[in-house]
Amino acid sequence: LFCVQLHDSKQNSYQQPQEIKESDFFKFAEKHGKHSFIAPSQVQPSFSSFYRAGDPILIYFGSSSVLSTLRQPIKMGSSGLCVDGNPAGFLDSKSTSCTRIFANLSKSCVTDPALDAASYYRDFYVLKVPINDTIVQSMKVIYEIEFSGTHGIQSVSVWFKMSNISGNSGSALQQRFTLHFWVSAPILPRLLPSLTLSHTLPRSGNPGYITGAPLLITNRGAVQHMSILQSESDGSCSQFLRHTVQFGRNVRSGCELSLSPVLEESNCSYTQQKLYEAFQGMKRAEDLAITGNAHSTQAEQWVTILIQNCSVQAVNCTSCCMVPLTLEIQILWTKVGLLSNPQAQILGARYLYQCHPLKFLSTSTVPLTTVVTFTDMTEWPEPPRGQPQVHWKLPFDIFFPFKVAMNLERSYRDDLVGCLFLILIIYSILCF
Repeated sequence: LFCVQLHDSKQNSYQQPQEIKESDFFKFAEKHGKHSFIAPSQVQPSFSSFYRAGDPILIYFGSSSVLSTLRQPIKMGSSGLCVDGNPAGFLDSKSTSCTRIFANLSKSCVTDPALDAASYYRDFYVLKVPINDTIVQSMKVIYEIEFSGTHGIQSVSVWFKMSNISGNSGSALQQRFTLHFWVSAPILPRLLPSLTLSHTLPRSGNPGYITGAPLLITNRGAVQHMSILQSESDGSCSQFLRHTVQFGRNVRSGCELSLSPVLEESNCSYTQQKLYEAFQGMKRAEDLAITGNAHSTQAEQWVTILIQNCSVQAVNCTSCCMVPLTLEIQILWTKVGLLSNPQAQILGARYLYQCHPLKFLSTSTVPLTTVVTFTDMTEWPEPPRGQPQVHWKLPFDIFFPFKVAMNLERSYRDDLVGCLFLILIIYSILCF
């Protein structure tokens, strides 16, 4: 698109244009004609009444009345440079990273929107459902998005990891962007009776857990993956990235969490609470799925996680605060079913915190450790000692007719011998 300015001495050359007659128009049009400069009629895109998987998420700028889409920058080409025009797809949870190059970092730090955290959420709203004629009330932006089927997006939250950088010319900065969706389960059965867990999170087994599959937990009724603290490249605890716990795989992670520069005895309970929240993350585990295909509405398919907090009383320290520094997640499981195809099931789980005294006014960072252990409680049956033998079981009188006949024959023979013996005795007396 361009605009012809008729009275601009800097732009025009004041050349007399060639006069074109009506009869010569088509001849000049074939020689010089290109695409039409007439803007086509703008056709308004059609939107459904609810988001579908892969649909771009609509946002609305109230100050300018502009309808746009939520963007998630991605890298382009072998250089990995950031491209900001990539639309974020509904239910397409993913993390992206890309590189930005700055000619003058000091100047770009205050002028470039890519380095301004507020530009990722300020002055626009996320539409709960893709309706462009009415702007409905919605929450604000970007990474954690809660939805409830056809009722659309329920809440959106954003998390930032800020870092101090230095440099003037020729500086490069790598950025990471994460978009995560999770379903609001309490109203799920009423809205979508046919929607099962496989449509929101992939199953971790059917029915038993598969080794390496994520552990399923519930958080306020929503099915999530169990996660633990994850460290950044500098060893600090990540504020929004967490490691997913996988069934059957013991893991140990550690990182350092930054605390307030000045700790006072009055805010000991506040520090304790912050550390507990850091261990648990946004998705605090409440129940653990017994099997890999557990459904959120079936209470018998879930087991409550036992949480054992540590003692908060310091020993031999008047200016200390007992804070949790280690979390041990103990998970008991067993195999059930046929020996030819046993299925792994969860028996129970416990969060065991270990506390240590933390001195006030002397610590700015604390090391946090998380340990996950799986214990196999399977009781296998005693194997057979040999091949089973055949034992014939017949009725006790099956040979009754034969026994009777043999007994009669034996009795007849005995009587005949007796008679012959008696005849011989009588004959010997009479003859002699």
